[in-house]
Amino acid sequence: MNLIVAVDRNWAIGKDNKLLVSIPDDMKFFRTTTTGKVVVMGRKTLESFPNGKPLKNRVNIVLTRDPDYEVKDAVVVHSKEELNSELTKYDTNDIYVIGGESIYRLMLDDCDRAFVTYVDYTYDADTYFPNLEEMDEWALAEESEEQTYYDIEFYFRTYTRETN
Repeated sequence: MNLIVAVDRNWAIGKDNKLLVSIPDDMKFFRTTTTGKVVVMGRKTLESFPNGKPLKNRVNIVLTRDPDYEVKDAVVVHSKEELNSELTKYDTNDIYVIGGESIYRLMLDDCDRAFVTYVDYTYDADTYFPNLEEMDEWALAEESEEQTYYDIEFYFRTYTRETN
């Protein structure tokens, strides 16, 4: 299973249920990588999308504790067990965890690849992703050349889970 995230220098991912920065090349990378695949997210992440609608051309799976939560064109599950059961229907290489913070933390141990857009800047934030640089089981496998968007410098990084 994979995860995909954009982080700043402090591994921050958002503030007030919004992304810290919108970089067109990052958005394109996300779209290209996840189209035709399965995306796993929490309710707040779904609600942060335009009109709160699921992403097109993907299987959208939303994990929420709200037993009455329903959304058109998405699969809604209410526990990690229910989520894991639903995910058995798909190739694990086609599954991408896309946030938010609590979903990333819940699913991190189930993932073996992380696609991280690293933004070389520190933003004011209230939501964070676990710092893979500080975790022995994760290693940087690939890093792009420096990319720029106006005055923002960023890198596309791929981390892989090291198996013992």
